[in-house]
Amino acid sequence: MPPVAALVAFATLSIILVPIPGPSVMFVISRALSLGRRAALLTVVGNAGGLYLQVLLVAVGLGAVVERSVAAFTVVKLVGAGYLVWLGVQAVRHRRELSQVLDAAGTVRRRRSLVLDGFVVGLTNPKTVLFFTAILPQFVEAGGAPASSQMAVLGLVFVVIALVLDSAWGLVAGMARTWFVGSPRRLEKIGGAGGLVMVGLGVSLVFSTRQG
Repeated sequence: MPPVAALVAFATLSIILVPIPGPSVMFVISRALSLGRRAALLTVVGNAGGLYLQVLLVAVGLGAVVERSVAAFTVVKLVGAGYLVWLGVQAVRHRRELSQVLDAAGTVRRRRSLVLDGFVVGLTNPKTVLFFTAILPQFVEAGGAPASSQMAVLGLVFVVIALVLDSAWGLVAGMARTWFVGSPRRLEKIGGAGGLVMVGLGVSLVFSTRQG
C-alpha cells in the first residue's frame, strides 16, 4: 500500500489530467452522441478495464518496454488507431440503423460489444501507457510494499477517477443526444458525425509522437 501522502498527490494529479480530451474521452463522447447514455457508460466500464490492464502490465515491467522501444510503442499506437478507424467506419456505414441498435433482441450481444470496444480502446491508448510508465514509479515509496503492488493500487486510483469523470462526460453528451432522438434524420446525422470523429481520432493517433 502506498503512503497516504502519495495517494493524495497522485489522485490530485489524476483529477487534473483525466478530463483532458484524449482517445478515451473522445471515444466515450462519440458513443454517447451516437448511441446514448447507456452505451456511453458501458463504453466507460470497458475502457476502465483496459486502462487497469495497462496498469498491471506496467507494474510487472512491460510498460517500460513500450516506453523505451520505438517499435513497441508504434505497435500499440497503430493497433489502437486502426481499431478506432474501423469502429468509425462501421458507425458511418450503419448510421441508418441506430434506431434499432438497442432493440431488445440484441441487447445482451450489444452490451458485450460496447464493453469490449471500450476495453480495446482503453488498452491500446498510447498516452496512458506512457503516463503510467513515467509517473507511477515516482509515487512508489522505497522500502515499503513491493513496487508492483504500490503501482497497482495507484493505478486503481487513476482508473476509478477516470471511471467517474468519463461517465460524467458520457452523461452530458448523452443528454445533448436526446434532441436528436425525435427525428431519425437527425439521429442518422449525429451517428455519422460520431463515426467521423472516431475515424479522425484514429488518424490523428497514427501521426502522434511521444512527448518528453
